[in-house]
Amino acid sequence: MQLAFPFVRFVPGWRRLVLIGAPVVTGSALLVAAYAYVHTANAAETPAPVTDPVLEVPEQPGLLVDVVGAVENPGLYRLPRGDRVYDAIAAAGGFSLDADMSRVPNLAGRLRDGEQIKVPFAQSASGTVVVRVNLNQATLEELESIPGFSVAFAQECIDYRTNFGGFASTRELVEILGMSEATYLVVRRYVTL
Repeated sequence: MQLAFPFVRFVPGWRRLVLIGAPVVTGSALLVAAYAYVHTANAAETPAPVTDPVLEVPEQPGLLVDVVGAVENPGLYRLPRGDRVYDAIAAAGGFSLDADMSRVPNLAGRLRDGEQIKVPFAQSASGTVVVRVNLNQATLEELESIPGFSVAFAQECIDYRTNFGGFASTRELVEILGMSEATYLVVRRYVTL
């Protein structure tokens, strides 16, 4: 029998070496693979050390500002550098209905890190907070007492809530009943649902 590769010569008894050596080499390769698998799996499963998030706040890019007062969601907010006071108030949900729009901070002012933005509440001349009228429960006389409401508009509000089951939002004064935006900016401080 002629071999295709004349330069390859087999050692006498080579079959016995293959029968013994192949399982030893295969077993060794499996042990090395299992060792590598276990050590990489353990390295991936090792959890990071637990730190107290209240005590350790990682430094993040941007500004940390405190928005307090008559906003929907007062609290701490992280904003990008270059943002304005308007952006901080918007991040806090915007002005609440009882915000005093005549005494708001400069909305165009640039924010500084650690700054506190105070939005004042609306107050009467005596210093008490303005009483708000419920659009869905007020009488005609109570609605007429709201600045910006005429007798005819107060009657329209009562007709609307009678025919359609009440107001779902104070914005319906503008969107459905046709109140001007300028009048709504004043009225929204005095009405609630």
